[in-house]
Amino acid sequence: MSTAVLPMPSRFSIITIAAPDVTAPAWHARLRWPSHGDEHVTLDSGARRGIWAAQLDAAVMRADRAVVLVAEGIGCHAASWWARLSPAGYVGKVAGALLFDPPRDGAGAKDAYASPAIALPFPSLVLTDTSDAPPADAIEGWGSRLIDGHRQRQGELRPWRSAQRLVERVTAKVIERDVERVFALNPRARR
Repeated sequence: MSTAVLPMPSRFSIITIAAPDVTAPAWHARLRWPSHGDEHVTLDSGARRGIWAAQLDAAVMRADRAVVLVAEGIGCHAASWWARLSPAGYVGKVAGALLFDPPRDGAGAKDAYASPAIALPFPSLVLTDTSDAPPADAIEGWGSRLIDGHRQRQGELRPWRSAQRLVERVTAKVIERDVERVFALNPRARR
C-alpha cells in the first residue's frame, strides 16, 4: 500500500498589488516569484482609489490564512494608504508586507495615496534595486526595514514559500524586540 504525501499548506495567503501596465513585477523579475499571488489586486488610478481599496478589503477578507501583501512601485504607497486608513478588522489579517521599489519623493502619483505619518500596523520590508537611497517615508514613516533588493535569481520560478519565510523571520524579530521591551520596562515580567 502506498502512502499519499500531501503538500504542506502555506502559512500565509499572498496578495499582490501592481499597476495595470506592469507585465513583469519586480518580485517576479528579480526573485522569480510568481507574477500573481493567491489574489492579485490591480492598482487603479488615484481618482478611483476607494474602489481599489474595497477590492483589497474583499481580497483580504476572502483569505483563509494570515495575509502577506506584496506590492511594487506606487502600489507600495497604495498599500500603506490602505493599511493606515482601513478598519482594524481588515488590517488585522495582514501579517506583513514586502514593498518593492517605492517611488522616490517627487513622483506625483504617490500623492494620490498620501496618508498619516504613522508606522504601518504590521511588519514591512522595503526592497529596492536602485543605487539611490529609498524614499525616507518608506523606511522611517512606514516603520519598515530596508533589504538590499539587488539580488537576482535565475532558473525556474521560486515558490511563494521563500517570501513567506522572509515575513516569518521579520515577524519573529519584531515579536522578539517587543518582548525585550516589555522586560526592559518591567523586570518582574521575566518571572
